Amino acid sequence: TKMTEFWLISAPGEKTCQQTWEKLHAATTKNNNLSTNSKFNIPDLKVGTLDALVGLSDDLSKLDEFVEGVVKKVAHYMADVLEDSKDKVQENLLASGGKVLTIICVNHFGSYSSSLDTVPFLFVFKGVNQIDNDLKARASAYNNLKGNLQNLERKNAGSLLTRSLADIVKKEDFVLDSEYLITLTIACLFSRSNYNDWVKQYETLAEMVVPRSSNVLFEDQDSYLCNVTLFRKAVDDFKHKAREYKFMVRDFQYNEEEMKADKEEMNRLSTDKKKQFGPLVRWLKVNFSEAFMAWIHVKALRVFVESVLRYGLPVNFQAMLLQPNKRTMKKLREVLYDLYKHLDSSAAAIVDATMDIPGLNLSQQEYYPYVYYKIDCNLLDFK
Repeated sequence: TKMTEFWLISAPGEKTCQQTWEKLHAATTKNNNLSTNSKFNIPDLKVGTLDALVGLSDDLSKLDEFVEGVVKKVAHYMADVLEDSKDKVQENLLASGGKVLTIICVNHFGSYSSSLDTVPFLFVFKGVNQIDNDLKARASAYNNLKGNLQNLERKNAGSLLTRSLADIVKKEDFVLDSEYLITLTIACLFSRSNYNDWVKQYETLAEMVVPRSSNVLFEDQDSYLCNVTLFRKAVDDFKHKAREYKFMVRDFQYNEEEMKADKEEMNRLSTDKKKQFGPLVRWLKVNFSEAFMAWIHVKALRVFVESVLRYGLPVNFQAMLLQPNKRTMKKLREVLYDLYKHLDSSAAAIVDATMDIPGLNLSQQEYYPYVYYKIDCNLLDFK
């Protein structure tokens, strides 16, 4: 099965760089296709001093981490907004594994300059930082809207003790504008017998209850909502008695204006959310691919700097992108080790090809005799 992980490696050019590429390709494909490979072209960048390269190497490592963080934030927010299964989101963003290879291999140098100075850094940092800030602003606006809508929806759902009654009761269920009479709403919970008790008893719970004034206004699986009309001055007495019998009196004043306002607010929020949804998803897609390109660009710069630091000048190396097959990753590591162990006299001491290399923790980067960076495109499962 295909991995959502890519290995970006480089090895020194042999007689030619083409030969380095052919050798790797043959070794990883001849026995049971360990990986899907492609060349990763990095233009010849102008190299300053070795000291400068060491500094760059550090800066790039920090930049890499920052850009990866933003890439993943955008992906996560996309998952939030689409409220969708993870594979849909991955696919939506990366247009599935196959395409990633071409994206990574073809586009990473599009808009960036070719000198290894601080300009491309600032350029990358500024661009990605802008995406990060825009994301915060957009997410906060959309989340507010979503939150307000959910609160209103919650008001309209849930138990009859707490939910809004606006869409349940009608004007004619209430005696309105009477100086002496008032209609209460009562929730009888959980059982028909509780409701039957109500029918038997409500007229006698207090003085001055209007006979036969109670009707069922609504029922759900665990409660009945009834009304009852009585004289205002008997209300406190009635409430007190009702509570003893476990009839819950809801303080609900029928107010048409208020109910209309609630409904309008809900429609407004719902329309607003729909309006914002399309542009937000488009923005996320576009800026995801911007941030992703920037990330690959940083990886390319890292490979370049690292290769010059390891293999020396003049610049002569071949960068290659491998997409390992999941089941044979360990085998792929061994094949790469056999191909390149001669590059590093110290590697022989560190590495025994049969064991898993814990990595020497060189700036949290696993250490191999060849230059190696992982590009993990599994954007949604990460810390």
